[in-house]
Amino acid sequence: MDVKKGYKQTEVGVIPDDWIVKPCSAISDLITVGIVIRPTQYYVKQGVPALRSANIREKGINDFDMVFISEKANKLLSKSQLRSGDVVSVRTGYPGTSAVVPPSLAGANCIDLLITRPSKSINSTFLAYWINSSHGKDQVLRNQGGLAQQHFNVSELRNLVVAIPPTLAEQQAIAEALSDADALLESLEHLLAKKRQIKQGAMQELLTGRRRLEGFEKKTGYKQTELGLIPEDWEIKRLGELFEITSSKRVFQSEWKNKGIPFYRARELAVLGENGFVRNELFISKEMYENFKKTYGVPKIGDMLVTGVGTLGKVYVVPDDQEFYFKDGNIIWFQNSGKVNSDFLRQLYLTPLIMKQIEDASAGTTVGTYTISGAKKTIIPYPYLDEQTAIADILSDMDAEIAALEAKLVKARQVKQGMMQELLTGRIRLNRDWKD
Repeated sequence: MDVKKGYKQTEVGVIPDDWIVKPCSAISDLITVGIVIRPTQYYVKQGVPALRSANIREKGINDFDMVFISEKANKLLSKSQLRSGDVVSVRTGYPGTSAVVPPSLAGANCIDLLITRPSKSINSTFLAYWINSSHGKDQVLRNQGGLAQQHFNVSELRNLVVAIPPTLAEQQAIAEALSDADALLESLEHLLAKKRQIKQGAMQELLTGRRRLEGFEKKTGYKQTELGLIPEDWEIKRLGELFEITSSKRVFQSEWKNKGIPFYRARELAVLGENGFVRNELFISKEMYENFKKTYGVPKIGDMLVTGVGTLGKVYVVPDDQEFYFKDGNIIWFQNSGKVNSDFLRQLYLTPLIMKQIEDASAGTTVGTYTISGAKKTIIPYPYLDEQTAIADILSDMDAEIAALEAKLVKARQVKQGMMQELLTGRIRLNRDWKD
């Protein structure tokens, strides 16, 4: 393979001529392991923090389910005491996942984690990013040997090779660029979590009438019902009163095709309802579809399909006239009569109001099935159609905003991965005038 000028081929791929490749043992003052022998004997309610694998994430160290050991034990186990700038790596579970110890955790200890103390010529954050990169993970995985329980041991960490820029300044610049990308990811994740919480709160208030939208405020009180308090001008309805609820005609497995009209089972429908699209592998013939359409009918715009097996209660509202069919017994078909806004009902199916009824209805069945009979008996709070539509529009707008943020987060993660590939191998140099 031709290597462009200024670069060289190494065991970790193509890197700049002035970079070097060394094992972790050659760039570290210490590589050891934390407490591994009966760590629980040292636990106390309050004391010195002791990091575990649950606390280690690629984006840093969290305090989730933090445990503590006594001051006495920490002194006794001084070999595994941590310093600011140490790199801690997971041994078991997600082996190799690494993070840098911040100043706030200097003096803490750790349990069943690998500890790397980089030499003064190595930036700790750069090293952690390298171990977390595909180049580091590939080396970790190669040493698993097909074991069911994956481990990352001291000897493997010592032998893990790293491509190193020639100066500490360049290492630090790379680490800062990737840290900025992580900060953006974290801000998007926090914003997305906040938007989801807001949506959950809006659902609880709007779908029960605790909060009324402008134009639908009524000078009425509330009444107690099977579903709790609802406005006096709302009703409680069974879905069997509002929809023709049925299923499809049987299609035998021998009649499945590898092309034709898409044919969905519960698993495909759940994905379709969640994402709006699905990679489908099953089809029926156009001839069979046309026969069913003429004789029995097929789902139309505004009809709602609900999974009755597997993950129960997943909803897909038919958005257009695209042709498809679905598996009988697995999926319940709500034929919309115009009495209910399907998107309003879809939002209700995301709430405990409906999910509790689905669980209760399926409890007596052999494999946990939401049946047509159970669907007909399901009750919902029922405002007038125009208020249903207004509520559905508000919640759908929130869904669209959340979906846009999710897409933005996916893109940001992809950009971050691309940055790691480029920066950690020197394909992109941030600045040529490095000075220590």
